[in-house]
Amino acid sequence: MAARWDSFVLAVAVVGLTMISSSSTAVSSFVRSSSLSPDMPLDSDVFRVPPGYNAPQQVHITQGDHEGKGVIVSWVTPDEPGSNTVLYWAENSTLKQQAHGIVLTYNYFNYTSNYIHHCTIEDLEFDTKYYYEVGVGNATRQFSFTTPPGVGPDVPYTFGLIDDYPFHDNNRWDTWGRFIERNAAYQPWIWTAGNHEIDFAPQLGEAIPFKPFANRFHLPYRASYSTAPFWYSIRRASAYIIVMSSYSAFRKYTPQYKWLEKKFPKVNRSETPWLIVLMHCPLYSSYVHHYMEGEPMRVLYEPWFVEYKVDVVFAGYERMSNIAYNVTNALCSPVSNQSAPVYIIIGDGGNQEGLAKEMTEPQPRYSAYREASFGHGILDVKNRTHAYFGWHRNQDDYAVEADSVWLHNRYWKPSGELPRAAI
Repeated sequence: MAARWDSFVLAVAVVGLTMISSSSTAVSSFVRSSSLSPDMPLDSDVFRVPPGYNAPQQVHITQGDHEGKGVIVSWVTPDEPGSNTVLYWAENSTLKQQAHGIVLTYNYFNYTSNYIHHCTIEDLEFDTKYYYEVGVGNATRQFSFTTPPGVGPDVPYTFGLIDDYPFHDNNRWDTWGRFIERNAAYQPWIWTAGNHEIDFAPQLGEAIPFKPFANRFHLPYRASYSTAPFWYSIRRASAYIIVMSSYSAFRKYTPQYKWLEKKFPKVNRSETPWLIVLMHCPLYSSYVHHYMEGEPMRVLYEPWFVEYKVDVVFAGYERMSNIAYNVTNALCSPVSNQSAPVYIIIGDGGNQEGLAKEMTEPQPRYSAYREASFGHGILDVKNRTHAYFGWHRNQDDYAVEADSVWLHNRYWKPSGELPRAAI
């Protein structure tokens, strides 16, 4: 079965990425303007409210279980709660089924949300296209998705990666929800909370962290026996994805630590060879902004990453791309270790703060490539030993890879010497 791009989006941020490798360090020659881009007009078609009374909007889907046979359908109705039912059916089938969800609202400072719906569809067939409908009457809207192939060691699959979004302004959450619907209603996303999602603002009377994020995005954390939606895991095709929370308590004895302590040893690399970690705050970075912010988490968890041969760690934060080699800090400075993961910063999805361009000099030996730019990444898992990563710069007017690299699995290492164009 060929890898396909109807697959899955990983959002570290809510992650984006790029990378390269060689025996030397490099800085991209591309220079993006430092001025902030103007906001897209709110009357742009991508922000348009769908027609019809109480028409569902901001539709998005998320993997709804641990294995990929479930989907969480989420949407917003503006006028009244309306129906919380999803009608769904397999392609070429006349049997239509129903799933019933929940509806909720939240208040944040002077903002009151519309009616937010979350509905989990369970026990779907692998590798099958489904259609689904939300809403009623003339406001009914129809979408589709394709479930992944079953979990297996040599199952190819393609992941998209992007990062970084709104901040305190809940009206922007609404416009952004409509903006991503063209993709997120058809391809499941998996979410990682970043600093912009904390939304802790006691000066505004908001003392509950992650309130908008937790209400808007429901995640399958209970399926992996997590106690909170900010750290959890899923399996998809040949990948095991562990999501960590940089801005929840992570020290020893905390719930996140105890969960991770049990999680890493349970990953069966014979079933899911690719072990991928998502987080927001990078453990290695050579940019001035947020420099060393991830050091406490690195000191605590990097030994586990090496012991359990994590293949790649995707992080966000910086509005740039920064590719690091496989390194571990067993000594006072990073040293090469073929059991250590590749670290990729992909905080390049864009936000209102603009681009972070200040880099530490000289470029550290562990940093293979860096570029201050916006873009998105595609991770194409080929089999148990090889995966291909390509990064696309958004500034380019046509689809072209600005950077790419072959990744070799840490657990199922291919025989022979690694080429220079691979990590």
